[in-house]
Amino acid sequence: MATLEIRDLHVSVADGADGTKEILRGVDLTVKAGETHAIMGPNGSGKSTLAYAVAGHPKYDVTSGSVTLDGEDVLEMSVDERARAGLFLAMQYPVEVPGVSVSNFLRSAVTAVRGEAPKLREFSKEMKQALENLAIDPAFAQRSLNEGFSGGEKKRHEILQLEMLKPKIAVLDETDSGLDVDALKVVSEGVNRFSAAGDTGVLLITHYTRILRYVKPDFVHVFAGGRIVEEGGPELANVLENEGYEKYVKAGVS
Repeated sequence: MATLEIRDLHVSVADGADGTKEILRGVDLTVKAGETHAIMGPNGSGKSTLAYAVAGHPKYDVTSGSVTLDGEDVLEMSVDERARAGLFLAMQYPVEVPGVSVSNFLRSAVTAVRGEAPKLREFSKEMKQALENLAIDPAFAQRSLNEGFSGGEKKRHEILQLEMLKPKIAVLDETDSGLDVDALKVVSEGVNRFSAAGDTGVLLITHYTRILRYVKPDFVHVFAGGRIVEEGGPELANVLENEGYEKYVKAGVS
């Protein structure tokens, strides 16, 4: 059973010519297979920094703490090694890659993760089913990666990757951003299909509770000031909806 463990994680970024700014100030979090965790908090609280630091973005400097996946030191792995080990990051702002089709990108990614190229016929069948699951036109597979995609198309493509790659732990950063109600439902159904397997874990980062109407978290963590300041079950999301983040921001500063 997959387990992602984050212990006392401190992360800084460059701030000006020579200085650095600490963004994460001691984060402790464990995500196990079969669990869905929601991280909620205001802008600038460090939610996305956590996602990118775990994924290995070079902008973020881990100054202390540890991140392990099934006991293996994630921080010692390169970005591609983290992906092959079973970590997946759905980015808030995916990069456009002109000239590389969605189909070619997915086949290359699947090959890298599985260690061997899938047979073309099997891959095509698998991708066709995943496209149907997400109500995506099959012609989408021939488009250049993220080029000219709408916000909804980018998010559906992230979940398409999730279905094809089948990672151990999925970190989904602002997956509900820019989605209309119909797209939100389709994306949420994709997340639920992934988590229903039972041998995978989900870390869902969001500002708002609307996606949590469709993706039911087992745990909700409130982020403020670069650390987790409150934890609870799904009912905590309702408290945040009614009361906002103000009192938690104050707690994060202290």
